[in-house]
Amino acid sequence: MYEGVIQELIDELGRLPGVGPKSAQRIAFYLLQADEDQAKRLAEVLTEVKERVRFCEKCGNVAEAELCNICRDPRRSKASICVVEEPKDVQAIERTREFKGLYHVLGGAISPIEGIGPDNLRIKELVARLADPEIKEIIIATDPNLEGEATATYLTRMLSPMGITISRLASGLPVGGDLEYADEITLGRAFEGRRTVS
Repeated sequence: MYEGVIQELIDELGRLPGVGPKSAQRIAFYLLQADEDQAKRLAEVLTEVKERVRFCEKCGNVAEAELCNICRDPRRSKASICVVEEPKDVQAIERTREFKGLYHVLGGAISPIEGIGPDNLRIKELVARLADPEIKEIIIATDPNLEGEATATYLTRMLSPMGITISRLASGLPVGGDLEYADEITLGRAFEGRRTVS
């Protein structure tokens, strides 16, 4: 343990996701050795982010205005909405340049162990958006884990009676992966999602 403000810095950095005690210590000592301007700029950017960044009123993505860039873009198709758990998932999908529709960020996934139920997510807002007759398809792109699957199942059951096409992102083997290292669930999904090639 270090004394005073150095330990406070290490403790605060250690609270960040994916940053363990050793990483927090390395970052803290990097910041101590960095020049003063660099440390001040980091502090300014952190303050600015907390002051300026909010969540899009329509989809829940990060934004600096009422609506995010995607919701404001008139070139985006209003026929499909891709439902994701977090804003970082929007960026992952955008990097593919495959999806040209809109998004809806739930703000997490159903997780009874963590006390997160459907009422803790932005599901009511999604249902409200579906009143728009232009929307023809909902693409559920939650994580392929227990919580993501529970959320996808819940959404499918709830939205099916609305008469909108509901699809789920395919999952299976990663490109460059080896069959011998794939788990049974991944292999099973790869078989379920197979497609004809001739």
